[in-house]
Amino acid sequence: MLISFSSIGQTSDDQYKQPLKEVLEKVEQRFNVEIRYSEDMVKGKWVPYAEWRFRTDPDKTLSNILAPLDMSVNKTGERSYKLKYYQYHLKTPEEGKAQLDYLATLYHDQQSWEKRKAELKSCMYEALKLSPLPPKPQSKPIVTNRRKMNGYTIENIAIETLPGLYVTGSLYRPLNPKGKIPIILNPDGHFNNGRYRADCQYRCAMQARMGAIAFSYDLFAWGESLLQFKSEDHRRSLAMTIQALNSIRIVDYLTSLKDADPTRVAITGGSGGGSQTMLISALDERIKVSIPVVMLSSYHSGGCPCESGMPVHLCGGGTNNVEIASMAAPRPQLAISDGKDWSDHVPLNEFPFLQRTYGFYDKVEMVKNVHLPNEGHDYGLSKRLAMYEFIAQHLKLDITKVKDKAGNIDESTCTIEEESEMYVFGKQGELLPDNAIKSFEELEKVFGR
Repeated sequence: MLISFSSIGQTSDDQYKQPLKEVLEKVEQRFNVEIRYSEDMVKGKWVPYAEWRFRTDPDKTLSNILAPLDMSVNKTGERSYKLKYYQYHLKTPEEGKAQLDYLATLYHDQQSWEKRKAELKSCMYEALKLSPLPPKPQSKPIVTNRRKMNGYTIENIAIETLPGLYVTGSLYRPLNPKGKIPIILNPDGHFNNGRYRADCQYRCAMQARMGAIAFSYDLFAWGESLLQFKSEDHRRSLAMTIQALNSIRIVDYLTSLKDADPTRVAITGGSGGGSQTMLISALDERIKVSIPVVMLSSYHSGGCPCESGMPVHLCGGGTNNVEIASMAAPRPQLAISDGKDWSDHVPLNEFPFLQRTYGFYDKVEMVKNVHLPNEGHDYGLSKRLAMYEFIAQHLKLDITKVKDKAGNIDESTCTIEEESEMYVFGKQGELLPDNAIKSFEELEKVFGR
């Protein structure tokens, strides 16, 4: 059949438009394929010039039909597809590499890169609505439930970052430290159980046993932040701003401690915590060592609004996480990547770009990549082992304190606590301050002031 019955009578006056559901059914019939979707995705949607968009193969046809609707498909089999909404934070690996190639044409030496970096940094603060930074509350941190472990202590701490807004976390300290000691921020990612999970506790305890002050803290509207906000508030664009502000305030607090060394400050996190690691290292020169884990990618900017909800990646005519990570140069940086997520191309595409930027300072040796091609998206043991070695080298920590008699790094001496032990505000939230914000609408008002 050369023309479908429903097409008869349509003209350019009505743009040959047809309901999306009908058009997808015609694609299935014409090409003998299956397209999966929910009814909500197609309800009320129309395709202008619908059958004019058909081509000789289903892939090109579906692209023509769906692009004007900000939709696309995933190919789930030889003859099967799944409908999806446009994902603004994603490109193809080829598009990511092409953007890196373009960015490389914008600067060729330290001077031209420093100019680009300054422009990006200024724009990023503006994009986050943190230029200037809001006034800092003068309240003292809330500290509860100090515990003594094998070679370290833990305290639960809440820091007021805006009036009535608290960031909560656990502060790990070495026992009997000597002299000034380094600081390590451990922002959380989108892993199950948040900062309470075992791998996060392991890495902070080990950092403390090696001689550092380590702070692990909740994402906005995760963990104890849920005492103030709803879980869906985490997916609002302002979450990106609040998380950046929280990290800056945490650096303010930790560097003010009398035994802290403000010249040795590091940050490391995985997944969404990796996004925060790259962003804060770019924004705050006080960060001297950065270790983003399973998040460095030229074609993925972070799928949560807390990573890409503010127009940071549109700065400078368009940037990406690789150029943002490059802004840490020439400070030491370890990018840990794997073969089963969007960091799969790091050795071929992203890491050479970082090396080029560090080369402007004759400091190529300061940037490293540990790529684990058979591993996936986590902050697992092999990734932590690489991190321990790197921070020991660049923060001058004593790695022998976490090695067994055979010389192997050993996490078994660390205590994994129950989640409730790590709460700042009590098991039922009964210690939440009276001035605490209790809704996102209140936060918007406070932030607006």
